[in-house]
Amino acid sequence: MKILMRRVPMKAYKNLDFLSSPDARAIRMLAEFLEPSGRLRRAGIRDTIVFFGSARLKSRKAALNEFKKAEDAFSKKSKNSADAIKRLQGARTDLEMSQYYEDAVELARLLTEWSKRLFHLSRFVVCSGGGPGIMEAANKGAHSAGGRSIGLNISLPFEQNPNKYISKELNFEFHYFFMRKFWFVYLSKALVVFPGGFGTFDELMEVLTLLQTRKLRKKITVLLYGKEFWDKVIDIDALIRMRLISPSDVELFAYADSPDEAFKYLVKELRRNYPDETKEARRRTRIVK
Repeated sequence: MKILMRRVPMKAYKNLDFLSSPDARAIRMLAEFLEPSGRLRRAGIRDTIVFFGSARLKSRKAALNEFKKAEDAFSKKSKNSADAIKRLQGARTDLEMSQYYEDAVELARLLTEWSKRLFHLSRFVVCSGGGPGIMEAANKGAHSAGGRSIGLNISLPFEQNPNKYISKELNFEFHYFFMRKFWFVYLSKALVVFPGGFGTFDELMEVLTLLQTRKLRKKITVLLYGKEFWDKVIDIDALIRMRLISPSDVELFAYADSPDEAFKYLVKELRRNYPDETKEARRRTRIVK
């Protein structure tokens, strides 16, 4: 007599086909809220300083290397070669813009060294979008100072890989842009925005909108790095003249043009807004008998 074994159905939370389906989209969204929340809590991360900026900006070393190659290609080809001219012009622009990468490294280093001196540990940790360019520069600067840093990476069709300077336990991968932006803002006490494209504008304008409409109860310091760049790409005065924003809206952000200037402004504002959290630990002095 054959004994029929009843097949036990798979539990829904173990069904990968279901979890990857449109029906489980809400579950996946919730997972991108809960998993980072738990990991950040276990890591003791209470607040961050977020760096935004272009993924396309190169380090000075990489940009200089490309410029030399472009120069060499230009000299070997006809001076009238359109491709060679275009490549050389692009390489020259990348070399000029590489200063922003180097400045981001230095600023992240200064901020990390400062945060390590605070009485409360794991405060004002550098956070980036986890990819190349300014994101890499921010994580690199924190790493050079011997501190931890966060990378909130995003899966893209053209594949944005996490940079190597992110702290291992603080390396995140998101599918949903809106959930990634939530984590940028939720822990942030300051935001430094370097030159960038659509993504940088999207992130900056969302934060400014939240501040303008007072949807954020906490105080976030917004610093635009490189006034010459921002004056070129956003005509704030024109927006005021056309009554599209209020004159007082310019108080939502400030400008800086050097790592030292940016560092001093950010620390001043953080100390003013969060006096208890920014108290520095007393240095231990060694008594020589």
